[in-house]
Amino acid sequence: MRFFENKFPEYKEDVKVVIDVSKWMPQVCQIAESILQGMPATLENCDGGLYVGNAGIAYMFYYLAQNEAFKDMRSIFLERAIIYSNIAQEHVAASQQDKASFLLGVAGVHAVSGLIHENIGSTKDASILLDKFSSIADVCTPMNFLRCGSDELFVGRAGYLCGVMNLHQKLGRKVVSDAAVQKLCEVTLESGRQYASRTPNIPLMYAYYNTEYLGAAHGLSSILQMLLCFPSFVKSSPDTEALLKSGVDFLLSLEQENGNFPPAMDEVKSRRPDKEELVHWCHGAPGVVYLLARAYRVWGDVKYLEACLRCGELTWKRGLLKKGPGICHGVAGSGYVFLLLYRLTGDEKHLYRALKFAEFLFSHEFQGARIPDSPYSLYEGWAGTVCFLADLLQPQNAEFPLFNVFLE
Repeated sequence: MRFFENKFPEYKEDVKVVIDVSKWMPQVCQIAESILQGMPATLENCDGGLYVGNAGIAYMFYYLAQNEAFKDMRSIFLERAIIYSNIAQEHVAASQQDKASFLLGVAGVHAVSGLIHENIGSTKDASILLDKFSSIADVCTPMNFLRCGSDELFVGRAGYLCGVMNLHQKLGRKVVSDAAVQKLCEVTLESGRQYASRTPNIPLMYAYYNTEYLGAAHGLSSILQMLLCFPSFVKSSPDTEALLKSGVDFLLSLEQENGNFPPAMDEVKSRRPDKEELVHWCHGAPGVVYLLARAYRVWGDVKYLEACLRCGELTWKRGLLKKGPGICHGVAGSGYVFLLLYRLTGDEKHLYRALKFAEFLFSHEFQGARIPDSPYSLYEGWAGTVCFLADLLQPQNAEFPLFNVFLE
């Protein structure tokens, strides 16, 4: 099986969940120190961008610096963030490959570096970096600018839009023009419409390396989620909004009886054996839940909230993953589902579940989990887990890294 058995007792109704700050703050700081030692800011550790490279460590320290619980360490965390972002900038300046890629390449490094420089008051450097990010919009605009598939989250247009969304939210101002964003969203939607037109009864679909993925990593759910993060585009015309909603509803129609979602269209009718089913952020309900949450925020239809809650029930049963601590396909990624549901509903049950998953990370049983290929990184390793543990201390503001759905 891909998961450890969940032996935690169920939440008792009306019991107040208490997060022990004196326990979790030192734990977060200790892991952050181990990341400094295990994945130092060197050029050798920069491959993989935000996903598994030094840029992701820079984001972790930036994120800690924004957390009120760590306000006394803010300057230390930002100093470390700068060191990591500077080496990541040096790396992309030498390579310049995957320029438009947000999670794996140059665009993400520019975005996060710009955020960090803005936070330390280095406005001139921030402006240069943000201009570099903004200029990449032109690279992403042609419908088929990548042979492998131009729309997905890691290297494609949805990823670039994810960067735009994060910058506009965290800076409180626009870095990429409304016209450029509108064009990118239009091209993404039209790309999905054209691809889907070859198959009856499918309103929108995309392919990455010839696979029609559905999950958050490369698939339909995160592409739609990013489009829904730009309200001016969603409301730009009745036809646009109707097509987006039909795309979300089509994906919802693929929900399995256990609340999970198949990783790709070729597994809709031929399900994996139960013990081999993917229940991860990257592939499965723990990633699709963010699209459903965003759809609920945009349209207010309770069916999306109910689907989110079903994702949560499945994650509670199968989310203690054996692939490690990370947010992509590990325990912290599952834990973030409960923090999302807590923010959506205010129900203490979800905060309790997030806390239990955090506790499991330090259990004897978890020592039997796999060690990821990039054990300290943001998405596969402990850096993303640090963000999750820090968010336990501010659950009302918790945000799966770079995947916020609570936008106005």
